[in-house]
Amino acid sequence: MGVTVLCAALVIAALVMPNTVVDVGPAKFVRLPSEGIIAAAVALALPRRPRIVLASVFGVVLGALTLINALDMGFKQYLGRSFNAILDWSLLGDAESYLEDTMGRTATLAVSVGAVVLVLLLFVLLALATVRLSNLLARHPGRATRGTLIAGVVWITCSSFGVQLAGGVPLAADSTATTLEIKARQVKDTLHDEAEFQKVAKVDAFGNTPPDQLLTSLRGKDVVFTFIESYGRSAIEDPIEAPGVDNTLAVRTQALAKAGFHAKSGWLTSATYGGSSWLGHSTTMSGLWVSNQQRYRTVMASDHLSITKAFQKTGDFDTVGVMPGIQKGWPEQSYYGLDKVYNAFQLGYKGPKFSWSTMPDQYALQQFQDRVHSKKPADGKSRMSFVILTSSHQPWAPIPKMVPWDQLGDGSIFNAIQKAGNKASDVIADTTKSRQEYGKSVQYSVTALTEWLERYGNDNTVLVFLGDHQPIARVSGNHASRDVPISIVAKDPKVLDAIDSWNWTDGLRPAHNAPVWKMSAFRDKFLTAYGSTPHPKTN
Repeated sequence: MGVTVLCAALVIAALVMPNTVVDVGPAKFVRLPSEGIIAAAVALALPRRPRIVLASVFGVVLGALTLINALDMGFKQYLGRSFNAILDWSLLGDAESYLEDTMGRTATLAVSVGAVVLVLLLFVLLALATVRLSNLLARHPGRATRGTLIAGVVWITCSSFGVQLAGGVPLAADSTATTLEIKARQVKDTLHDEAEFQKVAKVDAFGNTPPDQLLTSLRGKDVVFTFIESYGRSAIEDPIEAPGVDNTLAVRTQALAKAGFHAKSGWLTSATYGGSSWLGHSTTMSGLWVSNQQRYRTVMASDHLSITKAFQKTGDFDTVGVMPGIQKGWPEQSYYGLDKVYNAFQLGYKGPKFSWSTMPDQYALQQFQDRVHSKKPADGKSRMSFVILTSSHQPWAPIPKMVPWDQLGDGSIFNAIQKAGNKASDVIADTTKSRQEYGKSVQYSVTALTEWLERYGNDNTVLVFLGDHQPIARVSGNHASRDVPISIVAKDPKVLDAIDSWNWTDGLRPAHNAPVWKMSAFRDKFLTAYGSTPHPKTN
């Protein structure tokens, strides 16, 4: 009897399981699932062999839906969207790499093996449970039929009158059917989106613009595009994170002003949330809404003009990328039009990793200075640089600290700082601490970048820096926007005069009511503001 009760509880829990962390609660698991009632009725009508086969299949399908619901929970918590059964399996490898960087190889291996075993066990247990319950129904057809009819009447009545449990949870549930419908629609929409987005990517307002009509206002400038990992609106407006970050932005605005630099700042709505930074990078640079991996692959294989490639296309700029987060081949270099790229292994770093981040931002920026910025390009060209900073990547422990710039050396100075920092496992498990440490990591990254500019920038330096996405929901909140700050900093007043019509806020901190654009709008606005003439390409 006890085993049968456990089987029933397991099946019902799987049938009514929510797909978001915030919805998990006792009321969600005491509802009456319509799918269970229908399955019982079908089982009562079938002979033994078909019944057992169907019950087994039902259990396996239920296991698959339970897995998808669990993945939905994780994706909504970390990426602000549901799991896409067509596109997102490849991201599980990235998740494993993140765990390895955060927890170590041994712990990650244990977690991975445990997850596989748990999934297999889930499928087996649900299949066995549904078969056992179907056999029980077959042994007591009279009582089972009456019980099924009563349950059906109760479900219809509760559904019709909207009967609810505590917290407004409907007693009559159809979660599994709803999940199947949503996922089927998602598959259809994904396949349709692939074809439609390929058409969109072929249309380019600047696709046929001659080189001498691109970025004419920035010729002779040293332009640096920098993404700060997870630098989102929450860092500036959240009550826990904002005080420290806002103070840093105010202090650094003043320091830059003393050095002759001035800034304007606004907001962009990112195409991603919590992770998948490359979607934010490509959306900003391409002017296309790159919101999933399929779109990303399409853009990377296209000739749709990126901002960075526009600089290369002029013939007047050397183009260089500094990517401390890249630890493998990066074929995207061609799409971005970068003549040279420095990855994590080409910056001479001998210090410790800081969780996922391969090196502190300050070190990466000094290497950018030594290897790129301090050297004049050949043939009298200007330079455009694309720099991706990583120190503010979750789990925000341990966090580097600023050290004297002339003591950075090969990065060994960070050994003691890394050892004295927080453990990732302690921060991950504590929401308040995660929010606090996230704010500190943004302060560090902004300080490192603006100190670099203050120390090494010149009259021709133009810095564009922004966030790639908001941090995960545990830090930014379950209903946070996808907005990220963006700033343009320069000494030459003509650079900021060119964007005066944008109505951005003076300084490094965008005002709450500063303009908010979709991230994909930035490319055309930037190209237009700095002297590019549209010559559309339509196929």
